[in-house]
Amino acid sequence: MIQVVASIEVKDDSWPDFLEIFRGNIPNVLAEKGCHQYDGTVDHPMDLPPQDLCECRLTVIECWESEQHLRDHLVAPHMATYREKVKDMVKGVSLRVLKPIT
Repeated sequence: MIQVVASIEVKDDSWPDFLEIFRGNIPNVLAEKGCHQYDGTVDHPMDLPPQDLCECRLTVIECWESEQHLRDHLVAPHMATYREKVKDMVKGVSLRVLKPIT
């Protein structure tokens, strides 16, 4: 299993449009071979130090059966379409690819 945490910081004025586009692409990703989880999440304030809050950040929690499934996802046609639609809305992206400890 490969897990991914992707954080996408979005321009304030683009947030509603970005969310609509992201939500529209979720079924495409979940239908991909090897996708076990693909959830968009937002920061939930709990006043816990050192919590880092951002009102216009979407964090995607993903789980893939293998590294190859993740690589296939990154080049899937619907992901290219999604990236083209949101490219002017995004301020920055960070990506963490994780594997369970054994």
